[in-house]
Amino acid sequence: MGHEAHAKTLPAELGAPAFVDAWKMRALMVGMVFSLIAAALAFADHSINHVLRGWLLGLTLTFGWAVGGLALLMVQYVTGGKWGLLLRRPLEAMSRTLPLVFVYWLVIAFEMKKLYLWARIGDASAALKAGWINEIQAHAIEFKRPMLNPTAFVVTSVVCFLIWGLYTWRLNALGLKRDLDSPANTPMWIKKLENISGPGILIYSLTMTACVIYWVMSLDVTWYSSVYGLLFLVGQGYQVLALGIIVSIGLSKGEPFKTILRQTEQHDLGKFTFAFVMLNIYLAFSQFLIIWSGNLPEEIPWYLDRFQGGWGVIITLDFIFHWLIPFTLLLSRDIKRNKKRLVLVCQWMIFAKAFDLFWLIEPNFPGAARNLHFSWGILEYIAVPVALVSFWIAYFCMQLKTRPLVQTNDPHVAEILEAEHAHA
Repeated sequence: MGHEAHAKTLPAELGAPAFVDAWKMRALMVGMVFSLIAAALAFADHSINHVLRGWLLGLTLTFGWAVGGLALLMVQYVTGGKWGLLLRRPLEAMSRTLPLVFVYWLVIAFEMKKLYLWARIGDASAALKAGWINEIQAHAIEFKRPMLNPTAFVVTSVVCFLIWGLYTWRLNALGLKRDLDSPANTPMWIKKLENISGPGILIYSLTMTACVIYWVMSLDVTWYSSVYGLLFLVGQGYQVLALGIIVSIGLSKGEPFKTILRQTEQHDLGKFTFAFVMLNIYLAFSQFLIIWSGNLPEEIPWYLDRFQGGWGVIITLDFIFHWLIPFTLLLSRDIKRNKKRLVLVCQWMIFAKAFDLFWLIEPNFPGAARNLHFSWGILEYIAVPVALVSFWIAYFCMQLKTRPLVQTNDPHVAEILEAEHAHA
């Protein structure tokens, strides 16, 4: 198979191409259109409840890119590899969208009583006598009260945002300083960033787990899972890599990515993504298998809420969308080496991630548990997340334009500029 001639030097201009501004404008227009649609649906449904549920889905998605991007950046500093030369600046730009994600979270914080049962119930015993909750919920609320209360929700979330913000600021600042330093000092920078990122990965795992327990898991006050945080950790890697590949291939239409994105590294990113697809289904199925085999009354209602009353169709589609289709397509070497096809797979993965979050969030509410039904409000799960994600993408594009896309003193620059070997 023939290959195009590969440039052996970086272009003079290393900033993001001009068409990134077009991406930003397109995202802003989509965000405004879907904001109007969301407002119209809320008016038709006469309720803000589904708006908040859709908002939580959009928050969780954008949070996954911002904080997951920060985590994958730290993983790259610890492990090294040529893929970092391609994804480092997009990952930094993802991490710098954290302020917008914090603004999204503020809406949930102010309206938590409309989403979380434990936030609405002050006296579980009185609520039980009034018939507002059942005995299992009353016991769970009282038992978890030291953790599940509005003050702890806000304080924990704010502390986590501050920690992520500190790491975002530090890693982004050091990344720029490294650009300005002599290539002779590159080993020192590698060691310095590695020493910061190693503990940072552990801190990320703990803080991210704390927040997804508060934001998503606590929607069902009776639910608990020892791998819940790990499921979101892998899920964030899944969606970050999907977006990273889309951005990298999109940027390769212009310089400097047109020069540095070789088919070899594109294939490697596809394989990396395939690993997260496999790990994702392994963890999800392991959790289900353990609970199914145990068949304990306090554990199985969470799954029954998501299997019965029509939800069996959704979990079947979730399995097909979230795992079977990406797994099957990413098995193909040709797809991983074809830009257009790989982008389509990654776009599908982001849709599948949103679909999976819908399955996680909606059945937590009394009217939806074991009762899948259509209403105008359910469309908020499309309109609101699309609006939030679109505004997030616009902000991401702004951040992408603020610094060069390639670190010229990276030790892998010389290798990535070499011509690829021909493959049969």
